[in-house]
Amino acid sequence: MDWAIYSALFVGAAAVVGAAAFLVVRSLQAWRTLKRFRRHLGHSLGDLAASAEHTGVVVDRVSDQQQLEASLARLRIGLARFNVLRASVDEVNRSLTRITSVYPRK
Repeated sequence: MDWAIYSALFVGAAAVVGAAAFLVVRSLQAWRTLKRFRRHLGHSLGDLAASAEHTGVVVDRVSDQQQLEASLARLRIGLARFNVLRASVDEVNRSLTRITSVYPRK
């Protein structure tokens, strides 16, 4: 009967020691995970801040429409000149067509 009590105490003590070892291992894993999370969080927040700054620069560049409006004004002037020249070429073509229709051919 003594061996049953001692073996039960031994199994109980082994279970307590095993549970304590499991608790220590899990606590160390949690601590390492927390440290890794804090380190990666700092890097990620730095990357996020850099991306936000870059986005601000891009938004400023896109919202600055003065250069675009000046380019569009120059383009409109160029298109107006082109339309005048095209109308002149069309007029000359019509005149040449009238002349060549009257001109005798061989």
